[in-house]
Formats: sequence, C-alpha cells, structure tokens
Amino acid sequence: LDSLPSKYIIPRPVDVWLPENYSKEKQYAVLYMHDGQMLFDSSSTWNKQEWKVDEWASKLMHQEKLKDFIVVAIHNIPEERWQDLFPQKAFEYLSDEDKILINKQKTNINQNNKLNGDNYLKFLVEELMPIIHSEFSTYKNKENTFVMGSSMGGLMSMYAICEYPKVFGGAACMSTHWPGAQPIENNPLPWAIF
Repeated sequence: LDSLPSKYIIPRPVDVWLPENYSKEKQYAVLYMHDGQMLFDSSSTWNKQEWKVDEWASKLMHQEKLKDFIVVAIHNIPEERWQDLFPQKAFEYLSDEDKILINKQKTNINQNNKLNGDNYLKFLVEELMPIIHSEFSTYKNKENTFVMGSSMGGLMSMYAICEYPKVFGGAACMSTHWPGAQPIENNPLPWAIF
C-alpha cells in the first residue's frame, strides 16, 4: 500500500506479507510491525540487513509452531521516527526542567517537533486496521491481533498494548529502547515511560 493517506500521520508505505498458503477461505491472525522497510528485503534497507520476517514466519508456520498469520509492515519516515514511536503520554510525566533537558539532545527531538505517538496509534487502529480487515481474510478479535517492534518500535509496541488493550492481544517489544532518546546521566525518560 504505497503512501497510504492518513489524517493523523505523514503518508507512508505499508507492506502486507501473506504466507504461501494464503487463502480467502480461512482467516488469519495479524501481526502489525513498525519500521516495515527493515523486515523483508536487505537490498532496500539503510544498513543492508533485514529481519527476515517472511523466512522465519514461513518456517515457524510450516513447523506448526505458530498459527497462520499475516504481517502488516508500517514503514517509518526517518525524520519523524522518534516523534511517531515515542510513547507520547510519557512526556507529560516529565517536569518542565526535564522537558528542557530532553529537548536539548542532539537528535530529532527539539521544541519544533511535535510528539505524534498518539496519532500514530490512531492511524494504526482507526485507519489501517479497517483497510486490512476489508482487503484480507483476517480475524478481528484481540486474541489474533498483535504488535511488534524493536528499539523505538519496542517502546511503541508497549505503548500500543497499554493504550489499546481491547485491540491488541499481545506485544513483542524487542530490544526496547528504554532510555527513550540518547542515554544521558540521570535520564528522566525511563521513569516517565514506566
């Protein structure tokens, strides 16, 4: 789905991976994954590495270790990744002094950039999920709806299941970036996230 329009976030590609035996005659669980451009094809990634999600999912389903599922891979916009994937409400737990400290970090975080994690989740739940359910043969219950990511995507996966516990039945938070931004001494972000 190229440049999927949204009223909440900057349009971006979304890849949908289907298993070999995909059939409209049965239903599939859905795994929503962040940083979608990193999942399937090393020739198109910034570091020439991939997660090999398609290979591993196929192998594990073939071995009947997992139920059949599809993967919905939401690409990031590099300049907006931190704003989209940071657990937005956590920032509200910072003191004004700590907000200034975090905003001074040499990252994409600055006072001109608006946190957008809540809108990212609205895009996922309100805009993307209905398209996936209408275009593909999927279960719609939380027991078959999962979210997964690594680093900042791990933070967003944790945030997704906390904000939408009636939507997501599980979250895989790989190598979660608990510092929340660049590690600094007396970092207030992990406690704010917690």
